[in-house]
Amino acid sequence: MTSEPAIQIRGLTKTYANGKVALHGIDLDVPRGSMFGLLGPNGAGKSTTINILAGLVNKTGGSASIWGFDIDAHPRNAKASIGIVPQEIVFDAFFSPFEVLELQAGLYGVPKEKRRTMELLRAVRLEDKAHAYSRTLSGGMKRRLLVAKALVHNPPIVVLDEPTAGVDIELRQQLWAYVRELHAEGATVVLTTHYLEEAEELCDRIAIINHGRVVANEETKTLLSTAGDKVVVVTVDRDLDAAPAGLPASKVELQDGRRLAITYDKRTTNAGAVLQALSAAGLGVVDVSTREADLEDVFLSLTREAA
Repeated sequence: MTSEPAIQIRGLTKTYANGKVALHGIDLDVPRGSMFGLLGPNGAGKSTTINILAGLVNKTGGSASIWGFDIDAHPRNAKASIGIVPQEIVFDAFFSPFEVLELQAGLYGVPKEKRRTMELLRAVRLEDKAHAYSRTLSGGMKRRLLVAKALVHNPPIVVLDEPTAGVDIELRQQLWAYVRELHAEGATVVLTTHYLEEAEELCDRIAIINHGRVVANEETKTLLSTAGDKVVVVTVDRDLDAAPAGLPASKVELQDGRRLAITYDKRTTNAGAVLQALSAAGLGVVDVSTREADLEDVFLSLTREAA
């Protein structure tokens, strides 16, 4: 198996006609077979990057290759190697799901005998809606149809741009179950999401883009380990009207009359010092639990630093 990345981006820039710079020369490798998270605030450059890979936006400079095919030198092969599930739900409302997939397969030049239309509809649980008008589908069904549409040409790379935005919990679980199946079968999956807990649970590697620059690109467990903040939740022996002052902490939150959530920098202090400070303030400790920083903490820290 080749060690060449599934997606390789070097010095990618994009400046729009109005002068807005969306990408400032980003470098990014997506390993083959990975579940890769691409995160960032609104306007950070995620969608611009995806649209350049999809051929929907022209880059200003730099290079990008998909499955070894340069998007300029071999655009057809590059596009055939990637399936993109867009954030927006867009297709002809008067076509049935069966017709939507057949048309998409035809656009990619998939011979009729090799098309998997009904197989894909079964996979996304739309077999019983195969010949209904697409406009009659629920929002969740339309989202699933977009996933099937991205897979008609059997691409080795699948990009999901905010696939669970605005959908209910049950559908999110169904989508992730199917995405895990795709990944288990060998597909490289790239995910953008605002639900950071999803990225933390699903992705083995995460890149964070902010203001058109890559500010982090690490294995998920490594990225989480870089977080300096830790939280200790302490239950004290009496009701408090306000959080006590003078603790070695960046934030102290009174969650109810007796429970305090205390955030501190684990690089400069520890839970023992926090508990000693509480004792010095005349408070007895009844119960203690700790929580390591999660991806949201890392995300906020990195995007704040890069702002």
